[in-house]
Amino acid sequence: MKVVVIGALGKVARRLLPLLAEDGNDVIGVVRKPEQLDEVRGLGAEALLLDVENASTEEIAAALGGTDAVVWTAGAGGGSPDRTYAVDRDAAVRSMDAAADAGVARYVMVSWIGSVPDHGVPEDSSFFAYADAKLAADDHLRGTDLDWTILGPGSLTEDAATGRIERVADGVSPARGEESAVPRADVAQVVVDTLREPLTVGKFVRFRSGETPIPDALRG
Repeated sequence: MKVVVIGALGKVARRLLPLLAEDGNDVIGVVRKPEQLDEVRGLGAEALLLDVENASTEEIAAALGGTDAVVWTAGAGGGSPDRTYAVDRDAAVRSMDAAADAGVARYVMVSWIGSVPDHGVPEDSSFFAYADAKLAADDHLRGTDLDWTILGPGSLTEDAATGRIERVADGVSPARGEESAVPRADVAQVVVDTLREPLTVGKFVRFRSGETPIPDALRG
C-alpha cells in the first residue's frame, strides 16, 4: 500500500513512519519546511514538501495522486485559535476533498477521544478552538464517500508501547487526563493496524490504554 502521512514530523507520526515502512508500505511523509525533508527520509519514508495550511484542494490532490491511503496527523499544535481553525479544520477538510478528487479512497484521521458534540470544553477555554475545529473536520469526513476511520485516542504520553488498548464506547463521556492515557507509540500502531483492518471503515474508534491486543480491539 502507498500511504501518505500528512504532518509527518508530529509526535505520533515520527513513530508511525517507520512502523508503516516496516509493515511493507511505501510511505510518503508530507512536511512544510525544506529543512525537514532529510529527517523524514531518515524515518524510512519518501519526503514531500507541501504546506497544507496554505495549499489549495487542487494542489493537495496533485500530491495525493497514485496513492492508496491518507493519514492525517497534522495540527497547529496549540497555536492561536485562527491558526488552529486554519490547520485542524480547514486544511484537514481540503485534504479530504483532495483525496476524493484524486481517487484515494482510504482516509484515516487522528483525532482525539473527546471529539463529540458534548465534549464539554467551555468556549472560554484555550482548548475550545481545537475541540471545535477537530469536531468540524471529523463531521465533514463522516459526510464524505471516503473509506474513512476516525481515531480518538485519549491523553497522549511518552510511555513505551504496550501493544494493547481499550475501546471506549460511543455515548460514554469523554474522559481526559490519566484515566484516558495512551502512549503515542500505541497510537502509531493503531494507525498501522487500522489500515490493515477493513472493519474499521466508517467507525470512530475511541480508545485508551487497556488489556486487549490492538488488532483484536479494532475488530471488536
